[in-house]
Formats: sequence, C-alpha cells, structure tokens
Amino acid sequence: MTTLTAQDTAVSGDSPQKRRSRRARMGWLYASPTAIFVLVLFILPLLLVLQMSVSDWPLLGGNQGFNAPENFEDAVNNRFFWDSVWFTLKYTVLATVLLLALGLGLALLVQESTRWKGFLRTAFLVPSALGLASASLLFYVLYSPYAGPFSDLMESWGITFLGTPTGALWSTIFLIVWRYAGFYMLLMLVGLQGISDDVYEAARVDGATRWQTFRRITIPLLRPTLALTTVLCVTGSLLAFEQFYILTKGGPDNSTITVVQLIYNIAFQGQNDLGVAAALSVIVLVALVVINIVQMRAFSRKAED
Repeated sequence: MTTLTAQDTAVSGDSPQKRRSRRARMGWLYASPTAIFVLVLFILPLLLVLQMSVSDWPLLGGNQGFNAPENFEDAVNNRFFWDSVWFTLKYTVLATVLLLALGLGLALLVQESTRWKGFLRTAFLVPSALGLASASLLFYVLYSPYAGPFSDLMESWGITFLGTPTGALWSTIFLIVWRYAGFYMLLMLVGLQGISDDVYEAARVDGATRWQTFRRITIPLLRPTLALTTVLCVTGSLLAFEQFYILTKGGPDNSTITVVQLIYNIAFQGQNDLGVAAALSVIVLVALVVINIVQMRAFSRKAED
C-alpha cells in the first residue's frame, strides 16, 4: 500500500491553474540558461553595435556623440567598399557551388554499401575536425615559396600560389573546399538516408535511368537539405575572414579584401574608427537577413511547385 505525504496531497489537490503556473515556472527555469546566454552574447552586443553605428566612436576615447548617418556614408564611401563587396560575392558564388557539388558527390559515393564505406566517410570528414585558423596556417606553410614542401617545384616552374589575385583566390577556395567538403558531405548523407528505398525501387520498376532517378527523385526529395546547406554555405562565405587574413592579408594589392576584413581594417588598422566599422557591420547584417529570406522563399516556392 502506498501512502501519500502531505506534500503529495497538497500537490494533487492543487487547482489546474496552479499546476499550469508551476509548469510555466519550471519551463522558465529550464530555459533561463539559454536565455541568459543569448542576452549576454547576442542581444547586448547587437544593441551596442547599433549604438556605435550612429555615434562618433573612435578606437581610443569612447563615445563622442550622435552623428548618424555619417558613419554609414563613410562606410559606403570607403575606397575599398565596393571592391570588397564584389570580391566577397565572387568568392561566395565559387565556394558555394564547389562545396555543394562536391559535398553531394561525396555523399552519393559513400552512400553505397561498399567495403571501404566507413574508411571513406572518416577520411572525408577528418579535415572538418581541424579549426579554420589552424587549417589556414597549415596551408600558409604549404603555399610558402620558401618553407613549403613544393618550394623547389614552384621556383623551377615559376608558380606562386598567393602572389597573384587569381592564384590567391583559388588557393583560398581550395583550402575551404578541403576543410568543409566533408562537413557538407555529412549533411547531404543524412538527407539521402532519409529518402525511402521504396521510392527508388518503384523508379527502377518503371524503367527510370540513374540520371532520371537522380534528377526526378533525389534532388526534389533532397531539397530541404539543399536549402539548409545553401544557407549555411552562403552565410559562412559572406562572413569569410580568417582564411584571407592568414593567407593573403588582403593582398596582393588589396585584391582579396572581404567585407568582414574591411570591417576589421576600419576598426583596428589605419582608420581606427569603431563607429564606421559598426555601421558597416549593420549593413552586412541587413544584407545577410535579406539574402537568407530570399533563399528560403525561393526554396519554399520550389517545394510547393
């Protein structure tokens, strides 16, 4: 026989309103760590950036007063602004296309039940475990014409990986593809494994070729995964900084300056103006929100069709 304590009796005798109130308090208690994390590391910094973007805020000296919209005008009129925007967009398109295509290709390769499936999945995914800064330093040494393992070959052939604008761009893209292809392969593989084998079996019974199956079944059913990976890839590429800062420092001849690197240069090098850098950060934030909304609506419209 079970006996109820006084506390159990009191709880069981509570009204539905009190029980809902108790559940609400417990819910807020469980959610409070995440809420505090978001408040301290996202909301407050965002509000500070918004304040800085409309204030005269030098690196040394603090807030000197309201000056909107001068910071936004100075950001747009910066001599590297449009060059950095064009270069960032070009890099984003190239990196996104290559990463999505290679990620899907690798996922299709390791999806089949082969003897080397486990080894290939691990080998493709290992570079993703390396930090981007560490990977950039590794490739900086590999590309070095003095200390790199290919230095003699580069000297004899007259090759310079980072010495020309085109070479610097493609050398950095090669680093990014090597670093992130396994990660996007994993995302694509999860999406592929969510497609039922019965669908493919029905297509084979109907006489569909492998290309027809890929185009009419795999791609449409993989669209949610493609939407996620596209948003992640575009957002990460538009915010590129570490790889170019370590490999090229924006060179040669300021040809590989990304928008985020321009923000860093305005804030901490040369101009030392946090207000203008914050204004440019707000412009980038608004552009990212708009681009992501357009992407999601485009994928949603295709899914409805």
